[in-house]
Amino acid sequence: MERVTQAELGWSLEVLARVKREVARFVIGKEREVKLALATMIAKGHLLVEGVPGVAKTTLAKALAGAFGLRFSRIQFTPDTLPSDVIGTHVYVGNGFVFRRGPVFANVVLADEVNRANPRTQSAFLEAMQEGQVTVWGETHRLPSPFIVLATMNPIELEGVYPLPEAQLDRFMARIRLGYPTRVEEIKIIEKGDEVEDLNVEPAASPEDLKRLQDTARRIYVDRKLVEYIADIVRETRRIEEVEIGASPRAGIHILKLSRALALMSGRDFATPDDVKEAARAALPHRLKLRKVYISKHSSEGLVEDVLKKVPPP
Repeated sequence: MERVTQAELGWSLEVLARVKREVARFVIGKEREVKLALATMIAKGHLLVEGVPGVAKTTLAKALAGAFGLRFSRIQFTPDTLPSDVIGTHVYVGNGFVFRRGPVFANVVLADEVNRANPRTQSAFLEAMQEGQVTVWGETHRLPSPFIVLATMNPIELEGVYPLPEAQLDRFMARIRLGYPTRVEEIKIIEKGDEVEDLNVEPAASPEDLKRLQDTARRIYVDRKLVEYIADIVRETRRIEEVEIGASPRAGIHILKLSRALALMSGRDFATPDDVKEAARAALPHRLKLRKVYISKHSSEGLVEDVLKKVPPP
């Protein structure tokens, strides 16, 4: 595969700088989270966003979509949300049935409070996330490209929610957590309240630019020893006593893709062990299922750090 040129790296950094500036108008602070969200989009992955209400989860999704000029849709999940409310359904018009597309037919789909959806709806949504398509009445409909899901979860809500199955969690390339802002950031948010709430995002790039970034990231060089390092990290998560279910091989693929995107965002045509570590911190914690006896004593983030310390980099 042809290596990325310096001209392509320069163009990529220029586009990303414009996008970051536009997103920063509405998402105050959160530089690391915005960086990981952008890297996930460039790596063609889906993102899980956790945080209490009011910490800019929806704002982040709308700002990212608007900055690339992408079509955006929002689905508010509730326990009575039906699959047809998400993917669409057939309606009778004139002399026959016509398929009416649901809100999932967009470039960036905000799945708000995804864990409130019932298992039947989550199953329909799972096909869209994994296959980039939906099936209705035996007929397959392709989703737009690019197609990216940003799903939000409120970690403190326990009533009226359904735990996401491991199969669905494994489809999310990365997870970020949006916490409360610092005092300085909060003052700035309050001062810019009207602008943030209006959310008039100006396109800083085009959908074609995002596709070009995705193609460029795919050609970032990853040494064989780095691939072995990723495999060792993933395998080590399955040997931890505190973990009931470790990371799947898909986790390794996602770490590789995310490492390439992070390298591109740093202006390099090759990935490094530090890229892998940063990718692993975002790609692994939500995939680890801790044994019940250890849940109150350990965190998945802490266990990932233990793994990164134990597995020597190349």
